[in-house]
Amino acid sequence: MTERAVSAAYDGAEAFTSVAAPPQTSAQRNLQLTVTGLIVIAPLAGLAAAIWLLWARAIGFTDIGLAVFFYLLTGFGVTIGFHRCLTHRSFAARPALRVALAVAGSMAFEGDVIGWVATHRRHHAFTDRPGDPHSPYRFGTRPVGQLRGLLHAHVGWLFGNDPTSQQRYAPDLLADRSTRIVSRTFPALCVASLALPFAAGWAIGGGSLRPALTALLWAGLVRIALLQHVTWSVNSLCHLLGNRPFTTRRHDRATNLWPLAVPSLGESWHNMHHSDPACARHGVDRGQIDLSAELIRVFEAFGWVSGVRWPVAARLDRRRHPACDGAARPRAGSLSRPVPHGGPPLRP
Repeated sequence: MTERAVSAAYDGAEAFTSVAAPPQTSAQRNLQLTVTGLIVIAPLAGLAAAIWLLWARAIGFTDIGLAVFFYLLTGFGVTIGFHRCLTHRSFAARPALRVALAVAGSMAFEGDVIGWVATHRRHHAFTDRPGDPHSPYRFGTRPVGQLRGLLHAHVGWLFGNDPTSQQRYAPDLLADRSTRIVSRTFPALCVASLALPFAAGWAIGGGSLRPALTALLWAGLVRIALLQHVTWSVNSLCHLLGNRPFTTRRHDRATNLWPLAVPSLGESWHNMHHSDPACARHGVDRGQIDLSAELIRVFEAFGWVSGVRWPVAARLDRRRHPACDGAARPRAGSLSRPVPHGGPPLRP
């Protein structure tokens, strides 16, 4: 069966039926596992080292300041660049800003820009159904299946043999020369993501090796690990915990999870995002912090972006769940209206 046929037959409760993955040679599979392992495990090793060093007070205000700076730089690259601009076209950015955001997002160690966008568009096309690359409902809705699904949605899917077709889900980015160049330079940008904190620590520390190494640790490896797991928590926790005030596609269980709002830079207002994917602001209700939307508003004020799709009250009212007071927990297989995923038309 095709991916779409399997998705259409899904009942909302059982484990996903597998679709045969494109064949990979042993060398290709080993390369995928090795690269993914380095991207995931190296920052965690840095985090473990940082915890050990923190016990000996090996951190200062310079390390904290650099870590916050690079977290925001690469985080906004993912949330504003990869996600809201390139995946969903929530606004049009000037070419220089578009490239700068793609470069910043690539430094987050979350994959090359075209692969990231293709995977996310596929996620929206098949949210919480067969075909979704990282749904926590992959193994069903029973407790054991939910636990396996949580681990799969958070990080396990990265090691799976389920590649996403860039030709199908991101043809617009493949056709853009500057985006192709940024995508090809992903390994070099990962090196830069570690080299820049090291160089900044070296310069601020007057050419001393110790501040350079602590900056590499905190503003490099620890920052990467934290941002990765915040991003992956949106994939996992924001489909299991929280509330669902807005209607979404059938079986789509995306939730709003307020504790992640600040560290995710506004991405954890996930239910709203899945209800209206092209909207530039995800936190639309009173008190919902969305730092990414605030920065987009600054870009708009300077004339660097245009055509921003800001939320419209009438549209929000139409999509607000009629029987929800904003505190309802997600329900398996809830029936709601379909919405576009914000990418180009999908080819069967």
